[in-house]
Amino acid sequence: MSIRGEAMIAGAFEHPLRRIPDISIPRLHAEVAAGALADAGLTFADVDAYFCAGDAPGFGPLSMADYMGLTNLRYVDSTDIGGSSYVAHIGHAAAAIAAGKCEIALVTLAGLPLQGRAFSAVNDGAPEYAFENVFGTTTPAMYALAAQRHMHEYGTTGAQLAEVKVAASLHAQHNPQALLQTVVTVEDVLSSPLIADPLHRLDCCVITDGGAAVVVVSTEVAKRLERRSVAVLGHGEAPTTAAAGRIDLTHTGAVRSGPPAFAEAGVTHADIDYASIYDSFTITVVETLEDLGFCPKGQGGAFVASGALRAPDGGLPFNTDGGGLCNNHPVNRGGMTKVLEAVRQLRGEAHPAVQVPDCDIALAHGTGGSLGTRMGSATLILGREA
Repeated sequence: MSIRGEAMIAGAFEHPLRRIPDISIPRLHAEVAAGALADAGLTFADVDAYFCAGDAPGFGPLSMADYMGLTNLRYVDSTDIGGSSYVAHIGHAAAAIAAGKCEIALVTLAGLPLQGRAFSAVNDGAPEYAFENVFGTTTPAMYALAAQRHMHEYGTTGAQLAEVKVAASLHAQHNPQALLQTVVTVEDVLSSPLIADPLHRLDCCVITDGGAAVVVVSTEVAKRLERRSVAVLGHGEAPTTAAAGRIDLTHTGAVRSGPPAFAEAGVTHADIDYASIYDSFTITVVETLEDLGFCPKGQGGAFVASGALRAPDGGLPFNTDGGGLCNNHPVNRGGMTKVLEAVRQLRGEAHPAVQVPDCDIALAHGTGGSLGTRMGSATLILGREA
């Protein structure tokens, strides 16, 4: 069963603030849900499916459905594969809609790490804890391992990685909601403090409070709505493990999540007008672009240094809202925001300075976990028309 032509993203909403004091996490989920439903022209009473991940407090979908008054649910999904969860949720929602399990699905993300109210998806009981966490493993260090290996294998340079940040900053200057709106240069990135060799502070994403939501509906429901919807054309996802220590640090799960998404959508790389790529660190973007097939393995550094990522005229404009590197990375889970900007591009609602002309096909990709250990990858192909 294919999801192509079966489901549409009818509503999308991102909380406008990056620091949000004096609010609870459940309320933030509810506020972004209300925003997405209003964008679609729907209400909470219309929702018959709800999707959330580990950022949803309590019993996840049970607690949040009760809190938001979702009394007509007949399908719930609390899949958690880190930051890629919300990209996967849209694929799951489309599949559930295609199977007749539901018609109107709500997906939410929310968290307040800057207020000291963050969840922890990994705890002392995790099987890897005794082998990793007790020795002071950090997230930047895990990504730095991948960057070091990529440099060793392929000659990638710090200046090439920095080009990813430069492109993101060029886009973020046009986003009044972005946390970082200052344009930076390669030299700025390389001269910023070293966090975990070879990654500098400006190679790392921001940390923000925030939340976002999307509404996925059947094509029949979409026909009744006034708001322009975006078609879900293809979806793929894949976990990647640490392989008992024999991990390949130069590859991501995109190697396996990308091909089924392209195949289901029936498109090629040349058809992609815009790409939202998870950018927890600059190395994440370089490896993901290679693994999705936009350039050969080992040539990601040269690809990003060519200016391909810059909107609106680059060969593959990316993260035109500024991405996680400059704009927003709520709850340290940026997959949802990747979908939002892809929707804006396909609706023609991105900032005019970065709007991709005639944007018909967009890709959104999420990465969860860590390039240095285990991760979940999810890829979506979206279209302006079914």
